[in-house]
Amino acid sequence: MSKPRRLHLGAFMRPTTIHTGAWRYPGAWPDSNFNFQHYVRLIQTLERGKFDAFFMADHLALLNMPIESLRRSHTVSSFDPLTLLPALAAVTEKIGLIATASTTYNDPYHIARKFASLDHISGGRAGWNIVTTSNPDAALNFGHDAHMAHGERYARAREFFDVVTGLWDGWADDAIIRDVESGIFFDPSRVKALDHVGPELSVKGPLNVARPIQGWPVIVQAGASEAGKQLAAETAEAVFASTRTIEDGKALYADIKGRMPALGRDPDHLKILPGCMTIVADSLEEAKAKRALLDSLVHYESAIGSLSSQLGVDASAFDPDGPLPELPETNQSKSGQARIVALAKSENLTVRQLAQRVGGYAGLCLMGTPAMIADEMQRWLEEEACDGFNIMFPYLPEGMDDFVDRVVPELQARGIYRLDYEGTTLRDHLGLPKPKNQFFD
Repeated sequence: MSKPRRLHLGAFMRPTTIHTGAWRYPGAWPDSNFNFQHYVRLIQTLERGKFDAFFMADHLALLNMPIESLRRSHTVSSFDPLTLLPALAAVTEKIGLIATASTTYNDPYHIARKFASLDHISGGRAGWNIVTTSNPDAALNFGHDAHMAHGERYARAREFFDVVTGLWDGWADDAIIRDVESGIFFDPSRVKALDHVGPELSVKGPLNVARPIQGWPVIVQAGASEAGKQLAAETAEAVFASTRTIEDGKALYADIKGRMPALGRDPDHLKILPGCMTIVADSLEEAKAKRALLDSLVHYESAIGSLSSQLGVDASAFDPDGPLPELPETNQSKSGQARIVALAKSENLTVRQLAQRVGGYAGLCLMGTPAMIADEMQRWLEEEACDGFNIMFPYLPEGMDDFVDRVVPELQARGIYRLDYEGTTLRDHLGLPKPKNQFFD
C-alpha cells in the first residue's frame, strides 16, 4: 500500500523576506540581510520546523530600476549564497541548502566545484537552483555589452547542465581509496576527464573535487516560459513555480510532469513547489489587516520601479490611474511579464494599483488561521496542483515563527507533513534517488 502524499516545504529567502515593505514592519529586523546571527536564528528555526530546505535567491546586479526607487528596497543587496550557505551548514544538521547560480554569467567548472564543495561540507544537503538571469544589467558587470537573448540563454543553460553534471560524474564514488599501507590515495582508472567541446562551452576536466555525496546536488529550476518548462522536464528535480491559482497550479503540474515519461524520466522524481507567502493570524480579518499594513509600507516610488523591472519596460511614463497599456515583447522574464499582465487584466487594476501590488508581493498568498492555511495547502496537494510549497515569510522573525509554531503542527496533525526528518540528505527529504554515474555505474 502506497504512503499518503505529504507536503514538501522549502523556505524561499530573497535574501531573507520577499515583501518590499518587510523591513519596515513593526518588530521586524531591518538588518536581516547582513546580520549573520539573524540567519543562524532563521535557519535553526526552520530546521526545528522540519523544512526540506533553506533556498536563497541571488542577483548579479542591482535590480534594473532607477537608484531613487532602489533606495527604499531591502532586497537589492545580500550575501553571496555560496559564501553564506557553507557557514550555515556548520550550525545545522539536516535542512537542505539551495543556492541560486546563473548559467549565463558563470563558468561550469567553477559552479561544479562550488556545489560539490557545499555538498561535502554539508554532508549531502546541497541544491543548485539553475537560472539564466533575466536582468540585462548583469551583462554589464561581466564584460558584455548586451544581455544574451532569451532563447540563447536557455540553450546555454542546457549545455551548461550537461557539463556540470558530467564534471560531477568524472569521479566514481569509490575513486578515493586513501590506502595508507600502499600509499595510493586515489585510483586514476576511476577518474575521467570530460573533454567537452560544444556550441557554447569547452571544458576538459576532471573536476578537482570528489563526486558529491548525493551524486549530484538536487537540481532546481524556476522558469515558466516554454523553454523553461522544457528545461525543467529534462533536468529539474524541483521546480519553483509561480502559480497564483489552484487552476494554474494544476495546469503547470500536468504540463511539466506530462513531458517527463517521453524523456525517460519518472514524474515522481520532480517536485513542483509554488512560491507562497503566508500570513498567520487568529482570524481572516486580522490577517487581512496585517497584509494591508504591510502593503502600506511600500512607497509608490519603489513600487513603480519594481513594476518596471518585472515588466521589462519603463512603466514610470504610464498613466498611474489608467489601465496597463499593451507591452512590447521582453528579453527578460517572459513568464514573469505574462503573470503581471494577467493579474492586471483579471482584477482590472490601474497602473498605480498594479504597482502597489507588485511592489510588495503579487504572488500566491495564503492568509488566515493555521487551519485555514492548512486547508488550502492540503487542497493544492490532494488535487495535484503541487507537491508542496516554497514558503515566503512576510516579515521576520514573527512571520516565520508564526508559521513554524502554528501552521506546522496543524499540518503534522493531519498526517500530511513529517514529524521528523527521515534521512540526512536533501535527496532523502525530497524522496529523490541518487543519480547514476554516467561514466562508472
